[in-house]
Amino acid sequence: MSELIRTFAALSDHTRFAVVERLMAEGELSAGALVETANMSAPAMSRHLKVLREAGLVQQRVLGTSRLYSVRPEGLKAVADWTKDHRAFWEAGLDRLEAMLALDEKDHSNG
Repeated sequence: MSELIRTFAALSDHTRFAVVERLMAEGELSAGALVETANMSAPAMSRHLKVLREAGLVQQRVLGTSRLYSVRPEGLKAVADWTKDHRAFWEAGLDRLEAMLALDEKDHSNG
């Protein structure tokens, strides 16, 4: 469970979430490319990337003097698995909401 908490904690930061989203959309990118569009210093981006690596969400590959980053699908799988495991809870809540809205609609149409 502590691994999942570290994953959610890493993704709770807007910048780190955006980095993961970008890597998912565009594929492997250099740290320099991530810095250019994030409007922050290289050391600040490096700290964010370290948190993502330690959480198992991204992997780093060295190519010459470049550091290339990509998403680790197995890191995001933990989030997907957690969501699937809790699906019944969400569906039950949505079913209750739907029933309440239908009842409210019925009350307003009779009143």
